[in-house]
Amino acid sequence: MALRVCTSLALFIDAGVHIHLAPGYQAGNPAGIGQGNLFLIEAAAAVLAALYVLLRGSRTAYGAALIVSLSAFAAVVVYRYVNIPAFGPFPAMYEPVWFFEKSLSAVAEAAGAILAGIGFVRAGRARQRT
Repeated sequence: MALRVCTSLALFIDAGVHIHLAPGYQAGNPAGIGQGNLFLIEAAAAVLAALYVLLRGSRTAYGAALIVSLSAFAAVVVYRYVNIPAFGPFPAMYEPVWFFEKSLSAVAEAAGAILAGIGFVRAGRARQRT
């Protein structure tokens, strides 16, 4: 149960940071899909994955949490170090700085990915024993 709570907590922290930051990032592109809207979508995915892990703790739940956490962590790191231009409906999101909220979300995403990975493996082993 502790693994489920910790994994969910990491995802809730990630979601909270993205919800907090979303309005400021959307202001930069109010007409398009905007980074703020992407932040809100990511936050919703994180909350849903966190609730799924809390309620079920299944291999599928941990797999969803792993995908959400790892994809968010990869995005923040890539857009920190690589200047990817806008493509399709997605804005350019290059931001070559670290600040508290961004660092907090990155740490929570990394922790969530590690914890979800552990849960995914453990849930698979538990299923094999039955």
